[in-house]
Amino acid sequence: MRAARGVLVLWLVAAAAVGCGTQELGLPRAAPAAGEAVAGRKADSTTAAPATTSTTTAAPVPSAATTAAAAQCPLPDSGFDCDFQRRFAAAQAYLRQRPGTVGIVVRDRRTGAVWRNEYATRLVWTASTVKLAMTVDLLLRDRAGTIALTAGDRALIQAMLHSSDDNAADTLWSRFGRDDYATRFPRYGLTSITFVQGFQRYWGFMKCTPDDLDRLINYVLGELPAELGDYVVGQLRTVASNQQWGVWGAGAAASPGNKNGWSLENTGWVMNSVGFVGPGERYTLAVMNDLHGKGGYDQGRATDTEVARLIFAGRF
Repeated sequence: MRAARGVLVLWLVAAAAVGCGTQELGLPRAAPAAGEAVAGRKADSTTAAPATTSTTTAAPVPSAATTAAAAQCPLPDSGFDCDFQRRFAAAQAYLRQRPGTVGIVVRDRRTGAVWRNEYATRLVWTASTVKLAMTVDLLLRDRAGTIALTAGDRALIQAMLHSSDDNAADTLWSRFGRDDYATRFPRYGLTSITFVQGFQRYWGFMKCTPDDLDRLINYVLGELPAELGDYVVGQLRTVASNQQWGVWGAGAAASPGNKNGWSLENTGWVMNSVGFVGPGERYTLAVMNDLHGKGGYDQGRATDTEVARLIFAGRF
């Protein structure tokens, strides 16, 4: 509620009784609520504005203890402990010096805490991370009996996960439904995924967000039937050397597993990594790095790997 302003009217009597007049003196009022417009009028350029009494008070100076606490725990709303909070802040500081934009989502599957940065909802080319969703779809359809995977098909899935084999993905895409896959991807967490306009409806021409990849990896870890989830986790923990970056940067002690995706698009390189770290796959990490033509494969790979190192190295 807006506070009323009192008006003080002074009657002045002229020594040579030629008439009388009034003048309104501005008295202080309560500050408006956040977002509330303040009514006013333009001062006459030839008349001095009425004097007002200021009620502005100086902002309280943080105590040394408060300042120290903020430095120790810079992101208290994240739900993570202070050590993780400092690690998140360090990762953000690092990214300010790197080319492009990087979206990050970190989840603690035990406590439910989630930290995401400001780019977590930005659409980025999926590159080969979508092969993880294809794998989930194929395994579930085979289990339900709507398709029948042969030994050869399963070898293609293994190649798609192990070394991110594009030819294997192309064959599985064509053999089991093409763009019909995308109708089921939202079930696995890819609720924002979309084909890129101006390109054919193909697995390599899609975009999603870091939040999507976070939901996808958590679907793998928490929703897939146990035998299927165990298979995928085992594959992601033993990927080929061309995928041992990004989440892999958490270090061997973290027992990482990941599915990476990298591609040179019409807007420049994208370097993405999604996976898990820690005992029981406790933590998940999704990183989507859109370099916007300001850096290449090597810079993107180094950025994603350093983010994982800053956040997780030494925690296990």
